[in-house]
Amino acid sequence: MSIEVKIPAVGESISSGVLSVWHKKTGDFVNAGDVLFTLETDKVSTEIAAETSGVLDTIANEGQEVKIGEVVATIDDSKKAPDGATSLEKKKEKTETKAAAPAQKKSKNDEKTIEAGSLSPAVRRIVTEEHLDPAKISGTGPSGRITKADALAAAQNRETDDTMISQAPATAGSSASGQSADGRSVRKKMSPLRRKIAAQLVMAQQTAAILTTFNECDMSAVQKLRADSQDAFMKKNGVKLGFMSFFIKASVEALKTVPVVNGRIEDEDFIQNNFYDIGVAVGTDRGLVVPIVRDADRKSFADLEREIADFAVRAREGKLKFEDLTGGTFTVSNGGVYGSLVSTPILNFPQSGILGMHKIMPRPIAVDGKIELRPMMYLALSYDHRAIDGKEAVTFLIKVKECIEDPKKLPLDF
Repeated sequence: MSIEVKIPAVGESISSGVLSVWHKKTGDFVNAGDVLFTLETDKVSTEIAAETSGVLDTIANEGQEVKIGEVVATIDDSKKAPDGATSLEKKKEKTETKAAAPAQKKSKNDEKTIEAGSLSPAVRRIVTEEHLDPAKISGTGPSGRITKADALAAAQNRETDDTMISQAPATAGSSASGQSADGRSVRKKMSPLRRKIAAQLVMAQQTAAILTTFNECDMSAVQKLRADSQDAFMKKNGVKLGFMSFFIKASVEALKTVPVVNGRIEDEDFIQNNFYDIGVAVGTDRGLVVPIVRDADRKSFADLEREIADFAVRAREGKLKFEDLTGGTFTVSNGGVYGSLVSTPILNFPQSGILGMHKIMPRPIAVDGKIELRPMMYLALSYDHRAIDGKEAVTFLIKVKECIEDPKKLPLDF
């Protein structure tokens, strides 16, 4: 009988996604547990596996937007694996046995073939979506392993080659492939994840009454405290003490002072959150994601730094789970790591507030009637003016400033 393959529920408030790539094609025999396709949402991408064995018949196309519960394929479990599949499995086992042999017995070509068959999830996703041949990618990792940077470089080089071909005079139909007639521009389709991010940002702009207020803070005290405590902190906790944990703690103190910033509008109601799940914006090659630090008020500085470091690694490798990205009450975004001096961050809807950190710059300021050069940072709070008044927003930002300029106002535990 035919078993329907449906889009599973993948997280709170997520109603649809984009089927970005099929890993199996119509007519393929699949085993239970085989990855069928990659589903992308405005949060992350995830691989969906088969729940039963049989012959696959796809219904949805690559790049198509699909809703939760929608049938995208069927699997005929009455059909058995063809004889060739058994031979293929034996061949695979033989290859894996070779991979376990001592390295000195492998030729360079054998080693490259084996490594190409054991790609990391992040590399495999790029190779699949960009239709790359792993055997043609030069690996720069240990033992010639293909890294994510190698895969991205291969994809970029292929795009460059395709562009050069499309610019050739003999290619009369170059405009159909996206190249303008005069070669001055190239049109290419946005990735599914980027399209979803774009839609989410536009929705936030069109739904909320977003306003931004600014202030600046003197980073001298935090810098000194961090420098004085760094060695002992690392020795005790095995992780560096960064600036983000200070701003998360300062945001929690400000949210306690101005609770309305920790809420959200839902239809005609206002939801007041009495917990502090803080989103931390992380930039990746595939787009911006916002993993959530749960109950940030209850976590130590060391706990926060470990969790932030773990999020950063898993975000770059594409290993974040949907539950890591849902249910936040407030967000902190650090554009300063990219050199941004000031910006107006967009709300992570349906949240009502987002704090923007920026680059630390030495600037002259007045201190006790004298001009001094201090490490200064501009702060920006974007907020939903439908729920939050200007007075409340300014009060929130001043509280953050006070906590950073006098860290003793924070619950220091190191």
